[in-house]
Amino acid sequence: MKVDLTHHRHEFLQAGLTASELDNDPIKQFELWMKQAEQAEVIEPSAMSLATSAGGEVTLRTVLLKFFDQQGFVFFTNYASKKSQQIEANPHAALLFPWLAIERQVKISGRVEKISTLESVKYFASRPKESQLGAWASQQSSQISSRQVLLSQFEAMKNKFKAGEIPLPDFWGGYRVIPETIEFWQGRENRLHDRFVYSRYEGKWSISRLAP
Repeated sequence: MKVDLTHHRHEFLQAGLTASELDNDPIKQFELWMKQAEQAEVIEPSAMSLATSAGGEVTLRTVLLKFFDQQGFVFFTNYASKKSQQIEANPHAALLFPWLAIERQVKISGRVEKISTLESVKYFASRPKESQLGAWASQQSSQISSRQVLLSQFEAMKNKFKAGEIPLPDFWGGYRVIPETIEFWQGRENRLHDRFVYSRYEGKWSISRLAP
């Protein structure tokens, strides 16, 4: 049976976007929009969809952006996870920030590289203890017979590290997406949305308007 969703229509009327409003630096423009998403109390503004692919298969999941700067956008994961396996095979990825509550999206695509162990250690040390234990307990993307298996492993790790600090697992750390394109999307009425894409060539950014 077909489920008809054509009646779910929303008219985007909050704002528009012009080239004159954009910063020449897409990282500064992203920082501005991130701050505005936080001020608007968008739920989990740092949550981003991460698309990876390898061998003709494309996968998608939501992860959290932890840092960004001129070098790129950093997230953390288990290095044995499916996303990591795909990144190792094809070190390119796409990110999407769906800030639909403020009628905006940001799409980023580029190369992916591991961050340094020192950077991963520094971030891991800042995590709550329970999150540190969770990284040790979960063999991410592997099949488990029940949730109890996961909880039992968590308790085992808690007992193992009860006497001191929890070290960084050698199978866990960060990746940096080095942007090659960054697109800013602003919803507009009649589906005539505003889209601007920054493209990097030989270290310099150019801006183009795209048809919606």
